[in-house]
Order: sequence, then structure tokens, then C-alpha cells
Amino acid sequence: MQNLWVKIIVCVLLCTGLGFLSGLVTSGQINDWYSSIQKPSWNPPNWIFGPVWTTLYILMGIAAALIWHSGHQKKNMALRYFVFQFFLNLLWSFIFFGLHQPGAAFAEIILLLVMIALTVTSFFSIHKTAGLLLLPYILWVSFATVLNGTIWWLNKAGS
Repeated sequence: MQNLWVKIIVCVLLCTGLGFLSGLVTSGQINDWYSSIQKPSWNPPNWIFGPVWTTLYILMGIAAALIWHSGHQKKNMALRYFVFQFFLNLLWSFIFFGLHQPGAAFAEIILLLVMIALTVTSFFSIHKTAGLLLLPYILWVSFATVLNGTIWWLNKAGS
């Protein structure tokens, strides 16, 4: 699989496929538990999350493929960071939506944000475009961190 396009297809399918599976945990809770908790006035509408995450997973897949395809000596460490942050990304949905634990999810998303920062930094050092492709992701998760923390704060008394 030396072909970059094959690697891009594989990585994009893996990222979007795993993201879709993670979304199955989320989707059942949107109109149930999530609709019943307090959220800030600036909470985005529910319909925006699907398109945003699909776009982010596509960008993440392309970025990972660029690193995988590179001959850089640090690519294996960068890909380990990527896999670990991706695992944390999927775990967050389970903690927040599956277990209904915004406080635990807030602690976890802070760790996720640190791992994304390490991933972005390592990707930039190997392939500038790969690093740039992850910037929307770190921006969105930064926003999601503030949103998660706010939701936790607003609902602490009910926990």
C-alpha cells in the first residue's frame, strides 16, 4: 500500500467509520437525556454536530494518511499520538452520552485536548499540511471543552 490515495481512503474510512459507531451512542441520547439537561444559550443546534464531526473525521483521516505515507523517522510516534487521541475522542462520547457523566467527560476531554495538541505538534513537524488539517479539530474540541465544562457546571446540583 505505497499509494498515498489508498492510504487516504483507508484512513478516512477508518476515522469516519469509527466516528459513526461512536455516534450511535450519541444519537440515542440527543432527544432523551441530552434534551433534558441544562445547556448554555450558546449551545449549538443538535443538527450541526453530525456534519461538523464528519468533516473533522475526514480531515483527520487525510492528515493521518499523510503522516503514514511519509518516510519521516518520527512518524510512528506521531501515529501513536493520533491513535491515542482518537481513542480518547471515542471514549468521550461514551462517558458523556452513554454514562451521562458530564464531570468525568470534562476531565477526559481536557486530556483529549492535550493529546490533540501533541498530535498536531508532531504532525506539523513531519508534514505541514497534515498539521494544518488538524487545526479545525483542535479548535472544535477546544470549543467542546468549554461547552462540556459549562454543561457540567450547570447540571452539578443534579449529579
